[in-house]
Amino acid sequence: MKIVQVPMDEGLLKAVTGKAKASRLTRAAFIRRACQEQLRRGREEELERQYVEGYRRKPEKASPGKAGERLAAEVWKGVDSDEAW
Repeated sequence: MKIVQVPMDEGLLKAVTGKAKASRLTRAAFIRRACQEQLRRGREEELERQYVEGYRRKPEKASPGKAGERLAAEVWKGVDSDEAW
């Protein structure tokens, strides 16, 4: 493990120290977790961006498809039209 020095203002240091103590972590462990969480969020945001971009390039068809038609037929089979409303 490498040691990294990170300059931070007094207010931030105080907040980090307080949260670390409340979490029963060392300040270093708290900062490591915060960095890991930020990296995880960044990966999730990138995957979400790729997902959205993929559907922009090739959107799904608006029709429900065969499976959707069969499911709708099963759901509506036996439902009296007066009961539906």
